[in-house]
Amino acid sequence: MKSLILKDLYNISHNAKSMLFMLLVFVIVIIPMYSVEAYIITSGILCSMMVITTFSFDERSDWTKYAMVTPISRKDLVASKFVVLLIFSAFGVVSGLILGFAGGLITKKVVLDLTSIASLLVITVVGMMIAVIFGSISIPLMFKFGAEKARMLSLISFLLPVAVCFVVYQVLVMFGVSFTDSSVFVLLCSSPMIAAIWNFVMYKISYTIFSRKEVLH
Repeated sequence: MKSLILKDLYNISHNAKSMLFMLLVFVIVIIPMYSVEAYIITSGILCSMMVITTFSFDERSDWTKYAMVTPISRKDLVASKFVVLLIFSAFGVVSGLILGFAGGLITKKVVLDLTSIASLLVITVVGMMIAVIFGSISIPLMFKFGAEKARMLSLISFLLPVAVCFVVYQVLVMFGVSFTDSSVFVLLCSSPMIAAIWNFVMYKISYTIFSRKEVLH
């Protein structure tokens, strides 16, 4: 599986400069208007979307058809996409933390103290979980419909969790449920487990779709 991961990282490296440029542009746009926290989360989600590009590269070169006549297993091929998603998401939130912290100091949105740094580190972890959850939704769609057909569906899939969370939040508020500091803390602590379970489910769905798909014709 290591070779599959390196293949995707090498292919996407050609887009690294354009991605960094976009992250720099987002520093100018998001931090002054919103916050450093919003920028970190946005950076993670933006970079997680690069997993879609890896499917496009595979489709253009007919890589999947070639891979299936080699000893590469379908499980490894599917699992590699989720590992690559983790790498892209981590790159996004870490870049967002570094660039966001610098931008926050310049715009005076961040105070240089331990409390602010600790808060940004927590947001970085949360942003990583959000990026991984959002990005994993697109992977089954890519295996089912192919990169080009699923691209629009993937963009919609990134908005779907936001809509669901908003509706759930509004329903809870309607019934008088309030979010205390302790409940928010519990939610933050449980976010890695939620992301892990979610990705496991997405992996199972992706593997089921791919295992039933005939790619040699």
